[in-house]
Amino acid sequence: MTDTAVASVDNESDVPTLEFDGSTPYDDYVQASVLTSLQHPLSNDPGEMAFLVTTQVMELWFTLVVHEWDTAREALLKDDFERAMEALRRSLSSHQALNDSWRPIAALTPAQFNGFRSAFGQASGFQSAMYRRIEFLLGDKSRSMIQPHRGHPRVHAELQEALTQPSLYDEVLHYLSRRGLPVPQHVLERDVTVAYEPDAGVEEVWRQIYAGPQSSPLVALGEALTNVGEMVLRWRSDHLLATRRAMGSKVGSGGSPGVAWLEKRAARSVFPEIWTARSYV
Repeated sequence: MTDTAVASVDNESDVPTLEFDGSTPYDDYVQASVLTSLQHPLSNDPGEMAFLVTTQVMELWFTLVVHEWDTAREALLKDDFERAMEALRRSLSSHQALNDSWRPIAALTPAQFNGFRSAFGQASGFQSAMYRRIEFLLGDKSRSMIQPHRGHPRVHAELQEALTQPSLYDEVLHYLSRRGLPVPQHVLERDVTVAYEPDAGVEEVWRQIYAGPQSSPLVALGEALTNVGEMVLRWRSDHLLATRRAMGSKVGSGGSPGVAWLEKRAARSVFPEIWTARSYV
């Protein structure tokens, strides 16, 4: 057999499987054909596609972040510290990718945004069910924010369940209590269906943690939560800046106050006592 013939056989053996009954295994697993069929621009403006795809990509990142925080919450409930920490660390990469998702639309001018804004009518980001689950996991609960989803029974039921479950931060505080730290009883027994409010006793718990040995696993937990909080605050800030750049102080879609609403949201702290306790260490 000649060298040329050997090369031909080797090349043929390197060819991947090209024949399948039905769709490809890749499409069956990833559902790529479904994902790429979900973009239906309602205007002729070329910028709408970028806005639509960016928003859909954000929904997927929301889903992954929720998955990781739910994993961490459930792990803490079972005192599985390492599993919780692994999930929190993984969520940072996911949240960074979520934050980076702003780039395709972060610099829209008012004229560019107006080119397709009317296409989405009353649609608004605050109506995102998956983002609402993110807020609920952070402890920012609101029963009224479930109401827009009453017409979608499955989604409404999922949000109702998320509302009544302890948040990620609630489970962190219960975990700290089981480790012997003096988390106030009224915080441990609080109504988890309402938004978490900062507590001086919880601030003292975090002060004690940060004033102690820096090699403590609880300091590592505090820093993981700090990193999560920072990612959330940066996402809110980027959202605010992109909106302000695109539409100024105009009223938002869906009846929201627009930038005024986002400014209020951006000002809310995430895991508040972890930040304020640093002033007393």
